[in-house]
Amino acid sequence: MKRILKYIWKYKALVIIPSIAMLISIIIDMFNPYLNKIMVDNVLGNKEINLLWIVLAGLASISISRSLLGYFKEYAFDVLSAKINIDIKQDLFDHIQNLSFSYFDSMNTGELMSRIGEDVDNIWRTISFGLRLFVENVLYFVISAVILFSLNWKLALVCILIMAPIAHIALKFEKQIGISYEKLSDQGAILNTTAQENIAGVRLVKAFAREKHEILKFLEINKQNYSLAMEQSNIMAKYIPLIDLLTNIAIVAMISLGGILVINGEISLGTLVAFYGYIWNLIWPMRNLGWLTNMLAQTNASAKKIFKIFNIIPEIKDKENTIHLENMRGHIMFNNVSFKYNEEIILKEINIDVKPGNTIAIMGTTGSGKSSIINLIGRYYDVFEGSINIDDINVKDLALDTLRSQMAVISQDTFLFSDTIEQNIKIGNQNATMEEIREACQNACALDFIGELEDGFNTVIGERGIGLSGGQKQRISIARALVRKGKILILDDATSALDMETEYELLKNLKAIKNKTTTFIIAHRISAVKNADQIIYVENGSIVERGTHEELLALKGKYYCIYCDQFKDFQDIESKVVV
Repeated sequence: MKRILKYIWKYKALVIIPSIAMLISIIIDMFNPYLNKIMVDNVLGNKEINLLWIVLAGLASISISRSLLGYFKEYAFDVLSAKINIDIKQDLFDHIQNLSFSYFDSMNTGELMSRIGEDVDNIWRTISFGLRLFVENVLYFVISAVILFSLNWKLALVCILIMAPIAHIALKFEKQIGISYEKLSDQGAILNTTAQENIAGVRLVKAFAREKHEILKFLEINKQNYSLAMEQSNIMAKYIPLIDLLTNIAIVAMISLGGILVINGEISLGTLVAFYGYIWNLIWPMRNLGWLTNMLAQTNASAKKIFKIFNIIPEIKDKENTIHLENMRGHIMFNNVSFKYNEEIILKEINIDVKPGNTIAIMGTTGSGKSSIINLIGRYYDVFEGSINIDDINVKDLALDTLRSQMAVISQDTFLFSDTIEQNIKIGNQNATMEEIREACQNACALDFIGELEDGFNTVIGERGIGLSGGQKQRISIARALVRKGKILILDDATSALDMETEYELLKNLKAIKNKTTTFIIAHRISAVKNADQIIYVENGSIVERGTHEELLALKGKYYCIYCDQFKDFQDIESKVVV
């Protein structure tokens, strides 16, 4: 809660001014029971009719003043909570954006959405209503208690003693409801994750006729959510009626003992009426205590989860005095690089030297470490041993924004936003002109199919590129990378969905581009890598073969076997022609 208070104190004026209005409103409200006392004792009892209009005017003034102050107070606190809501969501989103790849490897999207949405909204509701009401009730309780003791200490003491156990009950209630809400919040995140994954993967679910299975799985998780909600309801049902009972007993005791004191002449009837008015200023805070405790417990649980994310320090971050390399050439060197992930060695003693503008192709079996090599270039992960230099500078000494701004990456998992084709391509370069976008699309072999769409570049595509074929999505992602015009281009199995003719045309266009970038190509097809300046074959995290296409064929090793396997049909045709 201390960290939330920092957000609150950021807007001092929106805290202090409505708080003053709240205090004035409470003080004014304290005159209400006293005016009722005058009405009973003086106007009705002593027939002092001249005081009637003064009392009525006082009651009317109190009502009008409290209404005006109440409106201002509510509005100001709502503005305060809305601003804090925006700040926390923005700061949380900014922090998540800066976290390392490794964090997202084990984090569900649904859980993060719950933190940004539901948990931040819990804080918003508490600040706009709960926290303000809590402070208001405390003030009402303290001021009214002082007045009650001044009216009659015996009557006040009896009422306070009856309600004293409520504080103990509230503490037990807060502890149990807090634990319950943490469980419910975690289960809510699981529920959101399950729903998000199934909605995003609905085509896969339908393709495998898994609707019934997924419905039953969601039903089971929803039942667990229901059980936890019932557990929370049982805790509330256990404590809140008990709080109400004690407050009602206090009223009965006050009326009974107060009646006796009036009969004995120790207090006037007007004092008893005023006492009844003030006692409700003690009863309502006590009755609200259970509800407010529940709200504060929810907020505390939500705050813990939110600030748990804030406490995560990015593993990959800029060092002090980082270098901003303005004119990158693209000379990349791996020097005895080893990399491990979750204590498992992924890469071992990798040595690569790629000259500016050269193309290097990486081949290997699934899980051999191909993608890990290129992930180290942009510092999405850091090396375990050795170093990676760009233009003779260790990547750890380069500013991340400088390094990544010079890179264009087309990953094997093609991701397109639910936006127009033009805006998806401009992610690579927001300042790109339409001419530059068209040129990039031309080189990516995407211009023709985009032109055939009804709205062309203004065509809105669905989430993750729904509505486009795999090859079309890949070509748009390649155009997005080309429009960036960086010095390093990485294609991670980026042509797997293209037919061989389109792939050949695309690679020919890349080779013909002026101001050629240093290019890394990960592919499984010989046709995609054979024209590279250097080809390496990776197996079990180590480079087992390297050379040009011709050199590797002459070696008759792993690469040669793949070549023979992929081109055996052509070889069979050639042998038949010769015969």
